[in-house]
Amino acid sequence: MNVTLDAYEPIVGRDVIDQLFQIAAPLKGMKIVHVNSTRVGGGVAEILNKMIPLMNALGLKAQWEIITGTSEFYQCTKNFHNALQGNHVVIPETQLREYEEVNARCAEELRGTLEGADIVIIHDPQPAALIKHFTNRKGKWIWRCHIDASKPYRPVWKYLRNNVEDYDASVFSLAAFAQPLPHPTYLIPPSIDPLTEKNIDLEPEEIATVYDEFGIDPARPMILQVSRYDRFKDPLGVIEAYRLAKKFTPTLQLVLAGGGASDDPEGAVVLEEVKLAGRDDPDIKVLDLPPDAHRTINALQRASDIVLQKSIKEGFGLTVTEALWKSKPVIGGNTGGIKLQVINHHTGFLVNTPEGAAHRIRYLLHNPDEMKEMGKKGKEFVRENFLLTRHLREYLTLMLILWFGNGDRIELDRLDWRTNERS
Repeated sequence: MNVTLDAYEPIVGRDVIDQLFQIAAPLKGMKIVHVNSTRVGGGVAEILNKMIPLMNALGLKAQWEIITGTSEFYQCTKNFHNALQGNHVVIPETQLREYEEVNARCAEELRGTLEGADIVIIHDPQPAALIKHFTNRKGKWIWRCHIDASKPYRPVWKYLRNNVEDYDASVFSLAAFAQPLPHPTYLIPPSIDPLTEKNIDLEPEEIATVYDEFGIDPARPMILQVSRYDRFKDPLGVIEAYRLAKKFTPTLQLVLAGGGASDDPEGAVVLEEVKLAGRDDPDIKVLDLPPDAHRTINALQRASDIVLQKSIKEGFGLTVTEALWKSKPVIGGNTGGIKLQVINHHTGFLVNTPEGAAHRIRYLLHNPDEMKEMGKKGKEFVRENFLLTRHLREYLTLMLILWFGNGDRIELDRLDWRTNERS
């Protein structure tokens, strides 16, 4: 058995590992190509960093490609993101032309790779238009949307749909996010990898290093939000909630920890807004961390008493998953994928306002036994539902369906993907 996958056995059990090999066996040797727009920053890049090696460990030939564009391209795709999440955004024709030209250029750069692929998985709007340049594609193409597209701004969705409708299948994180399309739609929630530096167990001495590094008092309660500096993550609302809670818990500290992504042009502006909002309070720490600060984030999450993710819109919220995995109660925005993870009154609390968040902060700090019980439930909930092994199994199952799903049942030991039929 492969050592890489064996490492997950103590966490998920031997049966889960054996099942992955069984499902992957008919797909052995298949060429899989994932495409997105950044290798660092954000949940998609974190998932692919580990998903690709595990696919290869199972005998597939998986690789990861990125497309790169101009500042105008990234502004356009940021507008796509905001519009999919409901903002009324009018995108200039110049940006749309740049979006199409970048995809056309990248299509030529990737032509040899994508034309020879058996499965192509395109992540989010940035590379969605690539498919228009592969009219004679041999493989199956999947569009994977990680964004909350439940109530998109219709003119922008209409434009994107013109690209997305050509795919063989689409994948969304939740049923509420999916939009009607002329091909099959599947639901696959994201996941975390329990073996990465961001999620492995840390020694107490390493956790304690963040106190001195960032000026945090270990003797006082600390609440934390980890996220990109994005208005949809509502960092200003977190500061407001902290200030309301501090009236009843004067020793409270707040840490906002995050960074940017190379395909997000708004991050620096939002970061400056957050710094300005917190500059007069020495108990507010606003951290701009590099993309590889995984152990630092891990230590901060483990050092915290309560983790917040007070998003206004959220595709899934992997920082919620990470916090639950570390046995922390989570106060999350009542939106998107957070609602799939924060089970109200069991793994944390769902809130709609800064006032609601402040109330729950105060409640938890005065009920430490309940905090501990919520943390215990949260970790087991993630173990059962949101680890990378489950995510990988569902991707493999989707591939089997796309190649062999024309019958009433799929018998794994009788499949041969190379002939695209049952052997």
